[in-house]
Amino acid sequence: MIHNRLGRPLLICIVLAAAFPAAAQPAASVPPAQAPDGGNAGQPTPYDDQLSRLAEILGSIDYLRNLCSPTPEDGWRGDMQQLLDTETKSEPERKEKLTAAFNRGYRSFASVYTNCTPQALVAEERYRNEGATLATEITARFGN
Repeated sequence: MIHNRLGRPLLICIVLAAAFPAAAQPAASVPPAQAPDGGNAGQPTPYDDQLSRLAEILGSIDYLRNLCSPTPEDGWRGDMQQLLDTETKSEPERKEKLTAAFNRGYRSFASVYTNCTPQALVAEERYRNEGATLATEITARFGN
């Protein structure tokens, strides 16, 4: 059974994994399972580190896609907002942590790339692949 707090973010993870199936790999690098915390507000979940990295990846992709796309995209930022809305409803500390991770990912590339370059395109693809792999790992580890 899917942990209640993971319902909608799990959907986001599945969508990311489905969007990039070639990057999906077994969950070998995920740490051993921990028991869910029962949903106590303010308490970290066993998958917070993975969610934080996913948020950072979403921020990176959001910047790079908009830098290199001829039309603005808000899907990645929307996915992040959806993740925040469902995962951190009454937990401002967790929301701040995930928001900071998204912003860190965004700013890390904004400080390096001001124009779309071949390297920026490669970085964007690698981050999408890492995000898809991470989404698959989260789903495999904490899904049903």
